[in-house]
Amino acid sequence: MSNSSTDRRNLVVLDMAGTTVADGGLVERAFELAAERIGVEPGTAEHGAKLQYVRDTMGESKISVFRHLFGTEEMAQRANSAFEEAYGELVDGGLIAPLPGARQTIEKLRDDGRTVVLTTGFARVTQDAILDALGWQGLADLTLCPADAGGRGRPYPDMVLGAFLRTGAADDVRDVVVAGDTAYDMLCGRRAGAGIVAGVLTGAHDRAALTEHGATHVLESIADLPAALLGSA
Repeated sequence: MSNSSTDRRNLVVLDMAGTTVADGGLVERAFELAAERIGVEPGTAEHGAKLQYVRDTMGESKISVFRHLFGTEEMAQRANSAFEEAYGELVDGGLIAPLPGARQTIEKLRDDGRTVVLTTGFARVTQDAILDALGWQGLADLTLCPADAGGRGRPYPDMVLGAFLRTGAADDVRDVVVAGDTAYDMLCGRRAGAGIVAGVLTGAHDRAALTEHGATHVLESIADLPAALLGSA
């Protein structure tokens, strides 16, 4: 079944953690493990300040977060590697799950003739670990991480524009749909020129933060997206 001929919103770019995937706080837990492994002692003021920054920048490329936190490229790369290792261990422990209706939403969007791209601020190895754990390899038309878009993750528009260029599914960036759970997702979508930038309330940020940073729609969950697209046609 194809979508309406008057609806050209054929490219849908979806965030993963907090939007389509419930990670149960694994980002924070993985950061705590990683920080400890590179010498940041749990319970210290330094550890608390760094963890708060991680919370405040949910949705941003993780290597960018670590560059800010640790100052040098060498330390940022060490922290990022430790984070990827820790997150992979936690994912393998079965502590990750799809958000309710997420898989069905992706399948519905594709059945309607739309191209679906899953994006993340994680490195490719971590993204693949999540996809493997969920059995989601091949579920979307394309998956992208910051390295696939020149190394710049959110809030830069690069991953959305990369999806636009790689898929050829839309003729105009204004026909692109972006959905995510963080302020950085909203900024990314707006900077890319997407016509619909939908915030979902299943992740890091609330309605006020999503709206303040450019959401055109705020949804209870990603399961509401197909109906919202029909209503916007």
